[in-house]
Amino acid sequence: MLAEARAQGIVEIRVHRPTSTGMDELSERLRIRLGLDGVHLAPGDQSERVGLGLGPVTRQALAAANLRAGDVLLLASGETTYALAQQRLGNFSGVVVAPTVGGQAEPDPWHQTNEVVRAFAATSGGYPHYLFAPSMPSEALLSALQDDPGYRQVIADWNSAKVALVGIGAAPLSRSSIAQSVPRHHPNLAKSIGDVCLAFYDPQGNEITFPGNERMVRIPGETLRAVPTRIAAAVGAHKAPSIIAAANAGWFNILVTDEATARAVDRQP
Repeated sequence: MLAEARAQGIVEIRVHRPTSTGMDELSERLRIRLGLDGVHLAPGDQSERVGLGLGPVTRQALAAANLRAGDVLLLASGETTYALAQQRLGNFSGVVVAPTVGGQAEPDPWHQTNEVVRAFAATSGGYPHYLFAPSMPSEALLSALQDDPGYRQVIADWNSAKVALVGIGAAPLSRSSIAQSVPRHHPNLAKSIGDVCLAFYDPQGNEITFPGNERMVRIPGETLRAVPTRIAAAVGAHKAPSIIAAANAGWFNILVTDEATARAVDRQP
């Protein structure tokens, strides 16, 4: 019956793209409030499909950075960056892709930053540089690493990077998965509301220290802040305070998230 009605011109079927009311306004409101250079929003709630959901807007953010052969792109560990690394985010042939933290001995692949780098290079291209070090080595191992050519190359990558793609972690005590080296129950970390590249911070964005903190293999905060384009990808309303504090501290200047998370951030006092 429907086919006959269409044939007679009685019924016309059109396919319209779904719209998310006010997303442009929401994006601009967050950009101004957080003092960012840009906000890229995926529609709806993408917390159950992070890679597929944030992939297209992450691709947009990376494309805007205009990476060329020989440029350095840094990748952080974490479930969000690991999920995004499985997606094709562009063509990065000739771009050096390097990790921001150690994590070689971690049981979960998303905390093994070399795995994030490897997956990204496999799906989107790029020349991987690996960091063969745990996130918190012993004093003896850390000393030995200073003379390791691969380690020194990654340190050089940190200092010459054009773009960094990082995640924003939630409060340590609220997580089901965290790097093994992090003493999540230490009193100092009880004050933390999140981290970027294993640098934990309080609600004002100030870094928090803990035993072994000085041995963490991670990009220094001042070095990360010197990277021209710092893209943070994060989803989940529970991360709203973490996102705000990280933005205020200058950990990132481009935000990639979904509409649900953006509205949660917008509702924060």
